[in-house]
Amino acid sequence: MWGKEVVIALLLPFLGTVLGSTMVFLLRDKMSSWVQKILLGFASGVMMAASVWSLLIPSINMSAEMNMVEWMPAVFGFLAGMFSLLIFDSLVPHIHLDSKEPEGVKSKLGRSTMLFFAVTLHNIPEGMAVGVVIAGALSGSAGLTVAAAMALSLGIAIQNFPEGAIVSMPLKEQLGSRRKAFMYGVYSGVVEPIAAVLTILLIEHLQPLLPFLLAFSAGAMIYVVVEELIPESQAGKHSNIATVGVAIGFALMMLLDVALG
Repeated sequence: MWGKEVVIALLLPFLGTVLGSTMVFLLRDKMSSWVQKILLGFASGVMMAASVWSLLIPSINMSAEMNMVEWMPAVFGFLAGMFSLLIFDSLVPHIHLDSKEPEGVKSKLGRSTMLFFAVTLHNIPEGMAVGVVIAGALSGSAGLTVAAAMALSLGIAIQNFPEGAIVSMPLKEQLGSRRKAFMYGVYSGVVEPIAAVLTILLIEHLQPLLPFLLAFSAGAMIYVVVEELIPESQAGKHSNIATVGVAIGFALMMLLDVALG
């Protein structure tokens, strides 16, 4: 049976997305460019730090504990995560916030639907990351603890809050409805606890894959940062503000992981 702490860790990132999406009801106008830049930078910093301290370092430590070649699962898992997201990114029709050209296979989907798919693709690796750390904590592997899973979950929830606002505000303009924009934001966040639970169930049957899956999640998250968040945060004006956001996000996630993990 999963304890209360595990359930909270599973749901925290989704709650962050939901709370961020509520900003569509509280903010009248379009989010200013500099605010959007710093929030995108912040999300990038959180995901980069989480990839290192919550995923790659535990992967290496766990490989040593399991008498594997220490670097092998981390390297191959990381690359597998990067290239898997690259394949999904090439196949799934989607569009990014500041882009007019859709990506993926050609489709007749509307802009709002493709924007939703872009955010959903972003959220799946985050859900996997939380799930794989929880699975490691439940199995007692390589020093992973429920507190470490909670730190990762809290960090992702914090960066999901601004992300939910960044997504819901443009959708309000596209859909012409605050309620619909809010629901799209909520739906995009639902995939995180689903991906986390599926990852936990997979690892229960394939325990030796845990070091690989930790690194896989890190690779998938870094792909999102490099492919989406950093380019969007550095485009146009206020790029220096975005860089400050990266520093704050990275430092905060590192602090959470070291202090709580």
